[in-house]
Amino acid sequence: MSTEQLQQMATGRGFIAALDQSGGSTPGALKRYGIETWADDAQMFELVHAMRSRIITSRVFGGDRIVGAILFDRTMESQIGGMGAAEYLWQVKHVAPFLKVDKGLVDEADGVRLMKPIPDLDDALTRANGHGVFGTKMRSLVVQADKAGVAAIVDQQLELAQRILAAGLMPIVEPEVDIHSPTKGQAEDMLRSALHDRLDRLPGDARVMLKLTLPEQDGWWTPLVEHPHVLRVAALSGGYTRAEAVQRLARQPGVIASFSRALTEGLAAQQSDDEFDAVLDGSIQAIYDASLT
Repeated sequence: MSTEQLQQMATGRGFIAALDQSGGSTPGALKRYGIETWADDAQMFELVHAMRSRIITSRVFGGDRIVGAILFDRTMESQIGGMGAAEYLWQVKHVAPFLKVDKGLVDEADGVRLMKPIPDLDDALTRANGHGVFGTKMRSLVVQADKAGVAAIVDQQLELAQRILAAGLMPIVEPEVDIHSPTKGQAEDMLRSALHDRLDRLPGDARVMLKLTLPEQDGWWTPLVEHPHVLRVAALSGGYTRAEAVQRLARQPGVIASFSRALTEGLAAQQSDDEFDAVLDGSIQAIYDASLT
């Protein structure tokens, strides 16, 4: 990570664009974008790369309102505007690139879904460094309030985070709480406590980023925003509409957005460039404004 990227992520005004749809989430993303059919997986990934490229190259997408962007591995290894996608993000748009490194989730146990093993993590980190990537992101999921399950998720996330820090990259730790969980509030209570305890045990001046579900109680994540081992706290939209997501975010002091579905809501392949840019501009501005609170 460069010093300039670190400064931008620590203090920059704006939010993180989550453009890391992978195999499981790509079909839904394309259908919401107005593309219903494709011949095979190869064409599906070409289509979603074209969608991401259109967003990133839009005149309204840039470092004035967006401090970072999360990429899928295939996107990092692809080109945008004749350059590597990560290089384009930083060198042209001044947006710090992140790489999604998790391989999806195992089946639910103890109310949570842990990450699958990541056997090629070291290779992914080496390639990310080669592309000038600033950090990584890895997601796991809390489905029910279960103390043992939440502790297991936090332990897994922070153990991997230390490997990522050792490789010179900034980890985004994302233990998402399912917004439909009947025990969402209790799960957020357990998660905040477990994260705080585990962060206290990080060595020296190590810092990580957190990506957390928009909570039931306003300001719930403030103790984590203020934790000395936390660089920045971002919020995921988690399936909330953009309108609800930005309303909830505006009530979370010091938390910025890292939205995916809420960012791309309303975009369509059939729109003209002017129409596309106008919708994207409105989305970016609403998310940006809510991230400044």
